[in-house]
Amino acid sequence: MRCLFFEVKVELSLLEKEKEVDGLSPNGKASPFAECRPNGALGHGSDDDSTPLPLYHKPRDYVEASVCHVKDLENGQMREVDLGSGRALLIKEHGEFSAMGHKCPHYGAPLVKGVLSKGHVRCPWHGACFNIATGDIEDFPGLDSLPTFQVTFPAGALQSQKRSKPMARCSAVINSSSGFSHVLIIGSGPAGLVCAETLRQEGFTDRIVMCTMDRHPPYDRPKLSKSLDSTAEQLRLRSMEFLQDHDIELLTEKEVVAIDVKTRSVTFEDGLRMEYRKLFIATGSKPKPMNYKGKDVTNVFNIRTPEDANSIARLANNKNAVIVGTSFVGMEVAAALTDKAHSVSVIGIESVPFKKALGEKVGKAIMKLKEVVLKSGKVLRADVCVIGAGSIPATSFLKQSGIHLDSKGFITVNKMMQTNVDGVFAGGDVVMFPFPPRNNKKVNIPHWQMAHVHGRVAALSMMGRATDIKTVPYFWSAMFGKTIRYAGYGDGFDDVIIQGDLDELRFVAFYTRSEEVVAVASMNYDPIVSRVAEVLGSGKTIKKRDVETGDISWLIDKGSQ
Repeated sequence: MRCLFFEVKVELSLLEKEKEVDGLSPNGKASPFAECRPNGALGHGSDDDSTPLPLYHKPRDYVEASVCHVKDLENGQMREVDLGSGRALLIKEHGEFSAMGHKCPHYGAPLVKGVLSKGHVRCPWHGACFNIATGDIEDFPGLDSLPTFQVTFPAGALQSQKRSKPMARCSAVINSSSGFSHVLIIGSGPAGLVCAETLRQEGFTDRIVMCTMDRHPPYDRPKLSKSLDSTAEQLRLRSMEFLQDHDIELLTEKEVVAIDVKTRSVTFEDGLRMEYRKLFIATGSKPKPMNYKGKDVTNVFNIRTPEDANSIARLANNKNAVIVGTSFVGMEVAAALTDKAHSVSVIGIESVPFKKALGEKVGKAIMKLKEVVLKSGKVLRADVCVIGAGSIPATSFLKQSGIHLDSKGFITVNKMMQTNVDGVFAGGDVVMFPFPPRNNKKVNIPHWQMAHVHGRVAALSMMGRATDIKTVPYFWSAMFGKTIRYAGYGDGFDDVIIQGDLDELRFVAFYTRSEEVVAVASMNYDPIVSRVAEVLGSGKTIKKRDVETGDISWLIDKGSQ
């Protein structure tokens, strides 16, 4: 097999023409806004603005490439380099060089535009972190790690910008019809999937069964409201073959109706009963019930599945669409339909969308992107109607189980994601969990990224390797080609400090509680949100006075120490 040889420690040379066009990333130098581009822009060392470097071939075994001179890269800097058959991210920190995949395996964000700090790189789009020595994913979202390029590596590695961690196999001889599983996972979203994969990655060799009400293998649900035409295959996170290869059994279209914690058993709607040793509940949320006339008509949808999204896109084609609710999902669907439908109307009870989450100023800026219908009594023609009026935890089947639920139906867990019942864990949208940055106050943070974290913590806890939740909440929303990114936990914020231009939708909003910054949101200012996440994740406090001055270049210094 041909391997590539990536030499980075001594006498690396860079062609003069390449030097003229390939600039270093701004890490550690310029103002955080100096090199910022619109969210998602790929104007960093693309194939159009760089000259391919020559490859030096050794017979059969290695491909050698000179990528830059050692003096061209300073500590705390990153560069995307071209090796002919693909690209890699070259990093220098504390005098040491390392190299790994240049794209985040989650959505393909350019990591050269991310944040380098203390041995890891944080993605500029959604905040995932990767260890620069191992390539391992350290914070989410995403399932895969990155390939690392040190001395030798497979020739195809540069084309694949992700790497699955090694996993154990099930050592027991299991009859698939057996009514017992060592670990039973209810739900196949990110919490359930990461729990299963983490168990295998950590050497768990007993049976794992994951069940879901869905008909598909795990898929990327946040994309449903942003890309209505996407199929389950296109949104797929893991294939059935992947799950089978790693002995993770998946039961589809299986609804749990009861749990008996005394006998450690679960009963399904079809009568199947399965016993467990450890149980992980990650059933997510379901649409908030609404009472209205015409509930049974076929053109009213809650967007829960790829089939829902596809039907909405089909029925709205050149027709009139009405969105009920100004949630993120509702507004994303409205935006996705603007180039399909004849008209799109959004109905909400709030005068400003996202006011509670993002504040009135930011909400008004986003509202300018669309016309919101608020007048009561007005009749709107609707060829297709989408309900996006919020959600509730999908936990009604637990009411008689003995597993503790709070007054709103959320499962309460401790820092190990364990419920009040021995051997029963829970994670994702359904839980209230202790959040360290708020003195372990129990909170619900229904982010896709946070569900990944819960799955990993629960798996480690099941194996007796309890670990603390060390993450900064991170979410994103996309509308009309604009992406808003958000990091932190802003519940109860009492002020918003805006920098940039709200009218141009190019801004950073710092959310403060008392005299402390607790969250940040931005549009068109990457990677500022990931920079702030890096500071908050290090345990440092950002004071309100620090962001009121207008000069926040200090963020780079704090983010790169």
